[in-house]
Amino acid sequence: MPENLLCTTIDKESISLEFSGELTLYNLHQAQESIAKIGLSNFKKITVDLRDASYLDTAFALFLADLQEEYHAYIESANTNFLHTLALTREHKKNLDKKYKPPKENILEHMGKTFYRSYLSFISFMEFVGKVFISFLLYFKSVKNIRFKEIAFEINESALRALGIVALTSFLIGLVTAYQAAYQLQRYGGNIFIVDMMGISIFRELAPLITAIVIAGRSGSAYTAQIGAMKITQEIDAMRTMGFDPYAFLVLPRIVALVVMLPILIFVADIMAMLGGIIVADLSLDLPPALFIDRLQEVVAMKHFYVGLIKGPFFAFLIASIGIYRGLIVKDDTQSIGYNTTKSVVESLFAVIVCDAVFSIAFTNLGI
Repeated sequence: MPENLLCTTIDKESISLEFSGELTLYNLHQAQESIAKIGLSNFKKITVDLRDASYLDTAFALFLADLQEEYHAYIESANTNFLHTLALTREHKKNLDKKYKPPKENILEHMGKTFYRSYLSFISFMEFVGKVFISFLLYFKSVKNIRFKEIAFEINESALRALGIVALTSFLIGLVTAYQAAYQLQRYGGNIFIVDMMGISIFRELAPLITAIVIAGRSGSAYTAQIGAMKITQEIDAMRTMGFDPYAFLVLPRIVALVVMLPILIFVADIMAMLGGIIVADLSLDLPPALFIDRLQEVVAMKHFYVGLIKGPFFAFLIASIGIYRGLIVKDDTQSIGYNTTKSVVESLFAVIVCDAVFSIAFTNLGI
């Protein structure tokens, strides 16, 4: 950077700013500092002399154009290239001063961007699922690799502690469903058919879905919040630094625990929902519990019970994997934890409903 970039000549109330050498972006800061020290507002006449300048780029020309505009400075130069550059800069400076308004996004562009973001998110999730399957293969390669302690801890935290809310919710849903059905059946004298309706609907659909919804809202969201907090505090990076695989210690125990326990929770939900149906049938339809149970054994095949249980591991895998994946993509702020926790619940419920629809179509076509 030249030391004699700027020389000044002061004559009473006028000043001449004599620039020399190459006037470029690289020595612009030096020129700005020198001008700021002078205090140009104290002079009535300001002249910018470029006769000793050898080169002028657009960044420096923009600075000179600002001087000319703010202080009504007069620029002296015999170099036609300099004059053209200054004229071109002044012309385009008008456009720079205008406020930039981003173009409005039309509906097709919005849909395209939304679809592309969803596509990238799906690809990222499938990449996570691929890593989970590879980790599963390595996990069960040897009994020593299985983290029994972590799995037992997650079984207690994500399933056993949820037993009460699953049982209560299922009981209330069974109670309400039976009550609404009882009112309709009583009008047509078909009281006994409440057993058929309750048995098939609870075993095949309601109990698995209620259990999955409760677990997605409770345990799935907890997975996202826990792992997201660990990521923000860099605990996951610390684990990798110390040679511990986060998939073996954080991901797989949670998935295994939920896959094992969700069918058991569905079984509890079956019992509690049917208990609600038995109570309503006894009170509203004068159908004794013994008759309800006998009828249940006669008309409801065991396949309906097994269909509900089979859905459990699939629902559990979806809930656990989405919750953990959302936790792993949390960014370095607490707002991201809340956003991803909400997204994990919504996406888990959507995935469970889609999976249930696929099962319904498949079982119906197979005659099950």
